[in-house]
Amino acid sequence: MRAHEAGALHADIGQHGPEWLREPADVNDLLPQLWPRTVTRGSDGVLRIAGIPVTELAAEFGTPVFLLDEADLRARAAAYRDAFAAAFDGLAGADVYYAGKSFLSKAVVRWIAEEGLRLDVCTGGELAVALAAGIDPALIGFHGNNKSLSELDRAISAGVGRIVLDSFDEIDRLAGLAAERGVRAPVMIRVTVGVEAHTHEYIATAHEDQKFGFSLNRGNTGAPGGAAAEAVRRVLAAPSLRLLGLHSHIGSQIYDAAGFEVSTRRVLELAAQIRAEHGIELPELDLGGGFGIAYTTQDEVFEPIEIATALAKIVEHECAAYGLAVPRVSVEPGRSISGPAACTLYEVGTVKQVELDGGATRKYVSVDGGMSDNIRTALYDASYSCTLASRASAAPPALARVVGKHCESGDIVVRDEFLPADVSPGDLIVVPGTGAYGRAMASNYNHVPRPGVVAVADGTARVIVRAETEDDLLRLDVG
Repeated sequence: MRAHEAGALHADIGQHGPEWLREPADVNDLLPQLWPRTVTRGSDGVLRIAGIPVTELAAEFGTPVFLLDEADLRARAAAYRDAFAAAFDGLAGADVYYAGKSFLSKAVVRWIAEEGLRLDVCTGGELAVALAAGIDPALIGFHGNNKSLSELDRAISAGVGRIVLDSFDEIDRLAGLAAERGVRAPVMIRVTVGVEAHTHEYIATAHEDQKFGFSLNRGNTGAPGGAAAEAVRRVLAAPSLRLLGLHSHIGSQIYDAAGFEVSTRRVLELAAQIRAEHGIELPELDLGGGFGIAYTTQDEVFEPIEIATALAKIVEHECAAYGLAVPRVSVEPGRSISGPAACTLYEVGTVKQVELDGGATRKYVSVDGGMSDNIRTALYDASYSCTLASRASAAPPALARVVGKHCESGDIVVRDEFLPADVSPGDLIVVPGTGAYGRAMASNYNHVPRPGVVAVADGTARVIVRAETEDDLLRLDVG
């Protein structure tokens, strides 16, 4: 396809939009797969979440604001817990680690622990939140490609259940710290399996040319198992480290099991090599996460039980092929638990009808947030949906672009969506699917305070992450 002369932002002009986007018969309809489970539209046209009208939430908490459906998040966590328990029953069992990078707060840590999940963190800050929430440190896994000495020391001191090693430097660093403290640190080795998930280049994490993990590629040495096999040798040679197993992660927004089949085969081939070389079978295998969610009508997802069943069959089959005992398996869903459980509430500030080449037009709907609370559209070219939330409308659908208030042309929240033609300043708009990587990746660009997070459940609402204020911004400016 020929690029538009003015750039990608000006493609899909007029009333055409992307091929997958269809004009709705009723612009007020909600697609259930996009929304938290308690979201409904009342007879007055106002959206409700956990029984509370969004107009009331906007009046009490302001906009923009993340609205997190506690019951929905808990239900999604429980669905993963039950699905993997059932699928791996009779094998060596399975553990589910919630990937805290998708969204983390003390309340969410407590919820996922109460639902029987473990927790994956990847920085000292995430570890601090987890410990402050009171979760058993033994249930925490610690990721990251550049963990500092202080972060590793804190993990050891706290008794974190496993540390996922990502480099030779880190092996030496952790072995030295653990020896100084007189402990054996439980570790896994992250393996880069050379499988590239069908996803955006920046969120595909298992191909060779990237920063994570130890490659299986033989490289210049010709040694079987490549850097990953050498990492195993170094860990086994360190008395202060205890090797639990191997870890792989192939990317994000994955909608089928094909990539997992290939990655599992390659990791278990390494496990068989480890048995042949060292005479041990590793007791654990982590297959990562990255399970996709529905952001728009083009996305079709599979349920936790389908994921768990598929992975159990893959692991059992590949272990049989290599003559290995089936290890205890773990997975790390984040987005698929937190993502659909929250939505972002905005107020419309301006509406602008822009004339384009060839007589086409586009409706630009500006809201009071933007790339400071959702960078994914600008960063990954991500697609979102949205709906008018403060009233019903009898106006016909009009193709619109929802944009933020920041001084950037790429400050787009929803690139293409049908909204009522009469959308006006003062209306409320809700964007679903923002529970993952919305607040987690939020910034203070243009000195805009980050929105708060309000948890809603059973007709009540409470702040779990306070909205920032201008005083917060100025408090850090000590010049």
